[in-house]
Amino acid sequence: MTPPARGDHEARRRDVSEAVGRVLADRGFGGLTLRAVAAELGASTGLLTHYFPHKRALVAHALEVLDRQAVDRHRPATAALGAARGLPALRAALLDVLPLDAAAAADNRIWIGSWDAALGDAELTAGHAERYRRSRRRMAELCAEAQELGELPAGRPAADLAAQAQSFVLGLVVQALFAPAEFPPRRQRALLDGFLADLATGR
Repeated sequence: MTPPARGDHEARRRDVSEAVGRVLADRGFGGLTLRAVAAELGASTGLLTHYFPHKRALVAHALEVLDRQAVDRHRPATAALGAARGLPALRAALLDVLPLDAAAAADNRIWIGSWDAALGDAELTAGHAERYRRSRRRMAELCAEAQELGELPAGRPAADLAAQAQSFVLGLVVQALFAPAEFPPRRQRALLDGFLADLATGR
């Protein structure tokens, strides 16, 4: 890998981003190092420091890569519903978070692996907090629609319902990753449906 030409900087940065993504998929955050990314590119670590002068910069970029991948990721439950609104749309959004297949489990393992790296740095923590805040805002919109449609009780703020839903689904993700035999996809779906049923009755 030779130093980038002036007009080739963005293309080279895309190559680096793709290499970061491959290292994360293969080794998780624990294996994310400048040396590992450089090896994936067939480059020297010295050249890679042109983009990332230290490990923190690499971790910050990796979180951006994960964020973009999450936005672009195919969401089967949401796609299957099309233009559905309210509670069915909220259910689909939550299903698409759960590790219901090998690809979703791998994505969730990477995200959970990133928590330790992010919590060790105030700026990275703030970035993660904003990512989860964006997710809650979207869920709050779906909860508000469900309230308008009479599918969820109108007495609670939609933001609180969204926070409750996000907390539930992230907790279920952790349980399913640590004990997949105890939390197979069928049980994950059943637990989610039970949670939403309780939410709908105001419990």
